[in-house]
Amino acid sequence: MGGSLAASLMVIALAATPVTAQAIGPQAAACDRGDSAVLVHVEGLKARTGKLRVQLYEANSKTFLEKGKYVERVELPVPVAGPLNVCVAVPKPGNYALYVRHDANGSGKSDRSDGGGFSGNPQLSLTDLAFKRKPPLGKTQFAVGHSTREIRVVLNYVQGLSFKPLGA
Repeated sequence: MGGSLAASLMVIALAATPVTAQAIGPQAAACDRGDSAVLVHVEGLKARTGKLRVQLYEANSKTFLEKGKYVERVELPVPVAGPLNVCVAVPKPGNYALYVRHDANGSGKSDRSDGGGFSGNPQLSLTDLAFKRKPPLGKTQFAVGHSTREIRVVLNYVQGLSFKPLGA
């Protein structure tokens, strides 16, 4: 009876443990350890080509999306298969915002084949892109404590006269 009780308790303990997706990228160990980090579930990829860039910003309207003002940046080739769960280490608990860019052709330059998305998944228009309007910080910011925070980012691509997720 003691063995079956121990086995039952083990099953209950495993069921109560949150399952975190397998992290990828050069900072994956931070998410694997459950450190202060963000595990970004990137969805809606147009193609398994090019490079993916995830930039973490402090939730500050003066530095959000400003050139070189990111806190952390992770770049990696798009894997040919599997989920895109990119880990970004966070220097300290606080409020942050994310920008994800898919350089689909790997050119290193922004063009119509590229996609992008933000934490909070705010809607943007082609006009917003043309005039380099930032999404509202209030819609993109999130808090990170002393453990790994999971965030879902859906990529948007230029489709005709719109900038939206594929199939939307």
